[in-house]
Parts: sequence; C-alpha cells; structure tokens
Amino acid sequence: MTTDGAPPPISTPIRPQLPAAGQRRRLVLKGMRRQVAAGRDFGRQALLDWYAVTGGDELEDTPADDVLLLVSELLANAVMHAGGAHHLLLHGTADTLRVEVADGDPTMPRPRAYQPGTPGGHGLHIVGRLADRWGVDLLADGKVVWLEVRAEWLTSGQRAT
Repeated sequence: MTTDGAPPPISTPIRPQLPAAGQRRRLVLKGMRRQVAAGRDFGRQALLDWYAVTGGDELEDTPADDVLLLVSELLANAVMHAGGAHHLLLHGTADTLRVEVADGDPTMPRPRAYQPGTPGGHGLHIVGRLADRWGVDLLADGKVVWLEVRAEWLTSGQRAT
C-alpha cells in the first residue's frame, strides 16, 4: 500500500525460464494409488513452472488442458493394460515438452480400431491426434511410452502448420 495516494504498482508475472538443456522432473508411481490424478497434478505444476501455463477447468480448452489429457491417457493406459506405471518423466525445454510413462510390461501398445460412440479404446487415437510425435521404447523390464509437443503451442496456443 502506498501513502501518497498513488495506486500500487501492477505486478507483471515473469515468465519462467528453463536452462539451455531444459529441466527434468520424475514422479515415482510404482505402487502408488490414484496414479492418473497424481500424474495430472505433477504435470500441471511443471507446466506452470516451466511455461507459465496451467490447465483451466472442465469448461476451458487450452493447450495445457490438452497436455494434461495426454498425461492422463498415457497413465491410464499403463494402469489398465500394464499393471500400473512405474514412473512419469517430464522433460521441458524452450522448444519441446516430452512426457514419458514407464511400466513393467513389454507388450507394445496398439491403437484399437476406432469405434465412435463406444467407451474405451480411444486413448492412443487422442495421443496421435494431439501430440506432435509419440512412440514406444522397449526396456529390459518393460517399456516407456512417450510423446512430445512443441513448447510454442503451450505458450502461444498455435499448432504447427
């Protein structure tokens, strides 16, 4: 508060900066209950810290909401089809956000035949639609399903053309 009658200065949020090599955050999920909810909260905080964006509510449609949907889809697939996720790794750079979900099942995920109006089976279709790239890396003790999105989409809302 000022005493001279002048209005208080307007505070402008400072956009977080990532180091040149980016930053990684890892959430261990093995044995944890409510993995999808924990992963969404973890992802929301990283988006806020790294790109100054966060998901809105269920009535909004922002790129951050789409990224949180992607995180949820990868985690839900690990829970439903691979006995649960072992960890969630996020790697943010000025150019790209990479999301990785590791599990203990070496079975490769495959999109189901698309059947509009039927429940389930849409997760990898959503990932393929919203992510710029996605794939699977096999490990000695399971796999990592990963996806990448351009950071510019998060901060500007503009998709690549």
